[in-house]
Amino acid sequence: MTKAELRRDALARRRAMSEGEVAWLSDKLRKQLFRSFPVPQWQWLHVFLPIPHQHEPDTWSIIRHTWGERLAVRLAVPVVQADGYTLRHYELTPDTQLIDNRWGIPEPVGAEEVFPEQFDAVLVPLLAFDEAGHRVGYGKGFYDRFLAQCRPDALRIGVGLEPPVPRIQDAWPGDVRLHACLTPERVWQFAS
Repeated sequence: MTKAELRRDALARRRAMSEGEVAWLSDKLRKQLFRSFPVPQWQWLHVFLPIPHQHEPDTWSIIRHTWGERLAVRLAVPVVQADGYTLRHYELTPDTQLIDNRWGIPEPVGAEEVFPEQFDAVLVPLLAFDEAGHRVGYGKGFYDRFLAQCRPDALRIGVGLEPPVPRIQDAWPGDVRLHACLTPERVWQFAS
């Protein structure tokens, strides 16, 4: 299937999910992350904040677990810039003030900026992914541009609600591949 077909189908399936189902699947994702990766050893973890009306995985369960366990890893979240093309990243703490942007995504106000080369791991939002580690997002390329700025050893971990498709037909070399992908049922690992 093509990216456009996968995007359309995945959005339709997500919109059909109840809030309770998204919450249950999101908790399973949290457990997969902390069971499968050395999160407490990282200095910085980049986390996207979910768009509730899109029924994205609720990363707040990961964030609250990190804070609740008093893990040393620091968290950062993206902010879409006024150019509508780039992301900047800011620390997220329990005291960070958040306001919703024009897409309904919470963004930090007055937080410390964090730079792409600082991240040990990035949780990447996606709608679909394939068995080679290619992903389908919303089609704006924000994460491909951002991930290209990260250190080569920074883990790129997709966060999805469904298993992979065999192959995304129109994946191309500019797509930054994932190292792994969390799904509620398992973690998928990809060769570099």
